[in-house]
Amino acid sequence: MATNKRKTIPFNFSEKHKDYIRKCAESAYNVAEGAVRAGKTIDNVFAFAYELRTTPDRIHLATGSTMANAKMNIGDANGFGLEWIFRGQCHWGKYKGNEALFIKGPSTRNRQRIVIFAGGAKEDSYKKIRGNSYGMWIATEINLHHDKTIKEAFNRQLAAKRLKVFWDLNPDNPKAPIYAEYIDRYMVQNEAGEFPGGYNYMHCTIYDNINITKERLFEIESRYDKNSIWYLRDIKGMRVVANGLIYRRFADDTNAKLFTYRVDSKPTDIVEIILGIDFGGNGSGHSFTATAITRNYNKVIALASEWIDCSIDEIDPEELGKRFCNFAQKIINNYGFINVVYADSEAQTLIAGIRSSLRRHGLGWVRVDNALKTSINDRIDATAILMAQGRFYYVKDECSSLVNALCTAVWNPKNLVKNERLDDGTSDIDSLDSFEYTFERYISKLIKYG
Repeated sequence: MATNKRKTIPFNFSEKHKDYIRKCAESAYNVAEGAVRAGKTIDNVFAFAYELRTTPDRIHLATGSTMANAKMNIGDANGFGLEWIFRGQCHWGKYKGNEALFIKGPSTRNRQRIVIFAGGAKEDSYKKIRGNSYGMWIATEINLHHDKTIKEAFNRQLAAKRLKVFWDLNPDNPKAPIYAEYIDRYMVQNEAGEFPGGYNYMHCTIYDNINITKERLFEIESRYDKNSIWYLRDIKGMRVVANGLIYRRFADDTNAKLFTYRVDSKPTDIVEIILGIDFGGNGSGHSFTATAITRNYNKVIALASEWIDCSIDEIDPEELGKRFCNFAQKIINNYGFINVVYADSEAQTLIAGIRSSLRRHGLGWVRVDNALKTSINDRIDATAILMAQGRFYYVKDECSSLVNALCTAVWNPKNLVKNERLDDGTSDIDSLDSFEYTFERYISKLIKYG
């Protein structure tokens, strides 16, 4: 295979990051925690790649909350990932059904290295990484991994000839299990001299990244609500507990009748219209939301929403389908098209009924797929950032149920271990879900820190 080393990757590390990378060479467990754009993932990728050159182990593991997340943040990493470091010496392929990067060339002394990429957030994610023994493990957003995945990855490393672990994460709830069971416990053990192999921990903030100019830093900071937990976490790099209203900026604006987020005329420059459906039951409701995404993923605009209280209107699947068709037809009449509908995947029978209703009403061309149902907190984070950046809007008089849901969404005060949206029937979670289903697949394109 031809090797191309003519292009140099512009790595540029501050002394703090250089010190962390140096310590990676002598430590079995390496954890980089901090704000977004702090450079922690790149540090681990660089150190992991350096070890790949000489490690005696053949197979290694790279994980993220999803497999796509792992490939994007570890494999590509905006030109700083493994496929760029080993350019001309690697190729993507499959290994025992898993996505893998195969590396072989001068950098590894022509010895093959296989890095398997997998997701780790779901309860059954651990099944994908069974069957192999891994030498090293690199994980991005380790706090979003299921504990079964973490334990299985550790078990798969028991036979490693050079055991190495590289984790990164954005700050989480101070009492999150990832701290109590792993990160902070390891630190205590290491300080007591009871952690064989060595433990290397770094906390960094966006201010530690020397590649970010003052002008760019100011721009990034200005996009956040400084009263939100997301500002404290993403910018300040702090571990904080969620408290009170989730979308305080939006709620205050609406209650003060400023209506900063409202558009009073028909939106333009729309390139995609996505509908979301959340199915309800006792104590909740069915919800429909239509969302527009404008050119270059610049804005997210809620076009219409509807909520059906199941405790009052006990409608059968046929009536539900009819109401959704009326909702969809309204969007088509006003805007001319619908790209896709994403529905709650836990109700396949109701989804089948929606498809049948669409066909009966002459709308059989409308595609209905399962919602991705990513992490709720990731969806909340994206919504809060869009609001802070002035990129979220809703259409006047068409989104009353969604506006009410955003104004009343609160954190669960009883959960001190994990930041959790309260879902006890006191607020309209259904409208939030159906809205989030419409844009969750586009979060990586909508929210860009670089």
